[in-house]
Amino acid sequence: MGSKSLFSLILAGIVVLVASKSVYIVKETERAVKLQFGEIVEPDVKPGLSFKIPFVNTVRIFDGRILTLDTRPQSYLTIEKKRLIVDSFLKWKINSVETYYTATSGDEFRAADLLSARVENELRNQFGARTLNEVVSGERDEVMAEVIRRLNEVASKELGISIIDVRVKRVELPPEVSSSVYQRMRTEREREARELRSRGFELAEGIRADADRQKTVLVAEAYRESEEQRGTGDALAASIYAKAYNQDAEFYSFTRSLKAYKEAFSGNGDIMLLKPDSEFFKYLSNPMGTAK
Repeated sequence: MGSKSLFSLILAGIVVLVASKSVYIVKETERAVKLQFGEIVEPDVKPGLSFKIPFVNTVRIFDGRILTLDTRPQSYLTIEKKRLIVDSFLKWKINSVETYYTATSGDEFRAADLLSARVENELRNQFGARTLNEVVSGERDEVMAEVIRRLNEVASKELGISIIDVRVKRVELPPEVSSSVYQRMRTEREREARELRSRGFELAEGIRADADRQKTVLVAEAYRESEEQRGTGDALAASIYAKAYNQDAEFYSFTRSLKAYKEAFSGNGDIMLLKPDSEFFKYLSNPMGTAK
């Protein structure tokens, strides 16, 4: 290979290298700035194919999507001086590439540290102005809305970042406080259980007493009705006996004597001491019942 051909090959390689260094692509999900010897000359490069001067211009590309920052759990004091452990996260994205690059040098970890410090400061201010009940349940949405609004004002101006959302994942009491709180809650629940149990016993005694009263009334009424029925039956039986006796007194006396004989002589080993001419044996000695 001659020197001319070698020179042409080297020149072609240099041209290809320069051309490759002169072209860059920014995706739709990315944001970029163009620098010239470290100074920003194009603060917001549009997505697509662009050109730069090799070894003079530098392009810094950043993620333009919504990013999540999971902050470390921090300790905050409420207005009642009660300490809480708060775990939170936020959603953010770049809205001004020039400001973002100037404030963080394009370092996402540096941006995360700056955001974390500002989030912690805003949460501390909001929690410090509210009671425990308000930050846990009563006004949590209002707290988050205020934190987002104030963070947006600071982050957009100082960092070129837009805060999309801030959320608290959990709020916990410190370990040294949790045990006493749980014990107090347990004591309170046990007291409520005792009150409910006492009310239940009281109601049960009332129901039992009412049931006993109703039982006594029902038994008494049943006994009264049964005695009335028995009295009516006895009266009716006496009336029937009286009518039968009036129709044939001798026959009635005879049947009654037979019934008495049957009952008297049905037992084994019974002894009766009676005179043979007793009135009791008149039908045995004389079937006609007349005295001898």
